[in-house]
Amino acid sequence: MSIPDRVAAPVASSPSEPVLYEVRDTGVAVLTLNRPERMNGWGGGLATTFYSRLDDAEADTDVRAIVVTGNGRAFCAGADMGNLNTISNATIDAAEGMDVSKLVGARHPHFVTTLRKPVIAAINGACAGMGLTLALVCDVRFAAEGAKFTTSFARRGLIAEYGISWILPRVVGWGAALDLLLSGRVFYADEAAALGLVKEVVQPEDLLPLAIAYAEDIAANCAPSSLAVIKQQVYADTMRDVFEASAVAEKLMHESMLRPDFIEGITSFFEKRPPNFPPLKGQQ
Repeated sequence: MSIPDRVAAPVASSPSEPVLYEVRDTGVAVLTLNRPERMNGWGGGLATTFYSRLDDAEADTDVRAIVVTGNGRAFCAGADMGNLNTISNATIDAAEGMDVSKLVGARHPHFVTTLRKPVIAAINGACAGMGLTLALVCDVRFAAEGAKFTTSFARRGLIAEYGISWILPRVVGWGAALDLLLSGRVFYADEAAALGLVKEVVQPEDLLPLAIAYAEDIAANCAPSSLAVIKQQVYADTMRDVFEASAVAEKLMHESMLRPDFIEGITSFFEKRPPNFPPLKGQQ
């Protein structure tokens, strides 16, 4: 079944939930962090619901791409353990007696990289600490003009948490990562784009439509089986040398040519029509 061009929302969650969930009939699921009064501070019900909704999107064969964004003036302003009125207070200020594992949630952020479907971050505002880690484990990132970013950890007496020291250098390079982690300074969306941390910076009102349109293009034109394997390759290959990565790719390429997706991709190209790829089912 091909994906239509309509943008209705047949599946949606209650406005009071900590994470809003909408499945569009264009094959895109939109997850919105929904604690604007806490600048979408990470922890508690928000973390639990976020991972539950990711599970829903991963299991739904109608969903081919996922967009994550925030409600209000923040994307996610870090761990919710104090006053989040400003981005400078957006990470852990006083952790005495805190169970950090409960704050983080049932899974670590790198779980997002294991999903078989592309995850696009639409960074609408403040993105700090755990929020920045969350954005980095998304596959592609867009940001609103003026959005503020910071690692913040060093300025709170903390360390680089939950995999950010692994992924940040891979996204922006070694030197830039050390600058951002060691200084804990605030930087803005334009610098984030110059560093390669985000793909594009747009006006706030254009952000979510752009991210959804990007996800919809993937949903309409890319084979779900290819997306699943490519994601697995990219993240797994960071742990391999080039010789092993090439050998694994050769095996995966042979397997992909045996799937009907390959025939449909080639046929639709020569027939100059949109592809009609089947949904993702089971493990590829």
